[in-house]
Amino acid sequence: MHVSMATSAGTAGRPNEDFAGAVPGAAVLLDGAGIPGTESICSHGVAWYTHRLGGALLGRLSRGDGRDLAAILAAAIDEIAAEHRGTCDLTNPASPQATVAIVRAHRGRLDHLLLADSFLVLDRVGGGPQVVTDEREVTARRICSAPLAGVPEGTPEYDRVRASCARALRARRNQPGGYWIAKDDPHAAEEAVTGSRPLRDLDGVALLSNGASRLVSPYALTDWAGVLGLLSDGGPAEVVRRVRRAEADSPAGPAAPKPDDATVVHCTDLGGFEIGAATGPAGGC
Repeated sequence: MHVSMATSAGTAGRPNEDFAGAVPGAAVLLDGAGIPGTESICSHGVAWYTHRLGGALLGRLSRGDGRDLAAILAAAIDEIAAEHRGTCDLTNPASPQATVAIVRAHRGRLDHLLLADSFLVLDRVGGGPQVVTDEREVTARRICSAPLAGVPEGTPEYDRVRASCARALRARRNQPGGYWIAKDDPHAAEEAVTGSRPLRDLDGVALLSNGASRLVSPYALTDWAGVLGLLSDGGPAEVVRRVRRAEADSPAGPAAPKPDDATVVHCTDLGGFEIGAATGPAGGC
């Protein structure tokens, strides 16, 4: 497996809260989330959480033992929660959390896991892209944001209703009927979207954080087949560059999406080096 990746912080002067990494036969992407200004809840911050959790995942994936991906994620969540449970209020809905996307080549198959709203794009041999994501957060956000309809933006009433909607969304986090994300509860891993496909059916696979996926929606500058074309021609850096250009060209206003961290991981030559294989090409993932 050959892996290339690119990442860009959404805001100058603020840490990039995405994380991407790879070991032979596997790659991970995390998109951190939290509320700025909540240092009294967790002194470490979101970037610390995504980097620690990402490192814990890579350490377990590097063992090449074929362990269930949800079990790997659960153990990693539990490990990082234990590192700061004694100093931070992990049960607070605003404490650091992250979406998780994992792919692993093992015994002739590509296994994947998704938790929350990152994107997995399978480049199928002769079949075009198949997009996998966990839509539960988007669904919960749409339901919780319904009271904002018709409320004029920029008014005190809008701010009040928006704050109420945000509280309602946080209340659905890691709850049945809501959505699931990596935070402090290892049982969230049991709710992840998982799957497996023969490696021979795939030319490659891409992982995109929510910020990178904006090229398709809401900017609608290309479709998922176009994203795969960009990755083939210019690599992950080209996708990130076009996202930044779209943000710069977007009309200003309250409804305009705020710049977000954007990260892309692109895996090709999937059968070249699998976890558990005896040999593989130098420099592969």
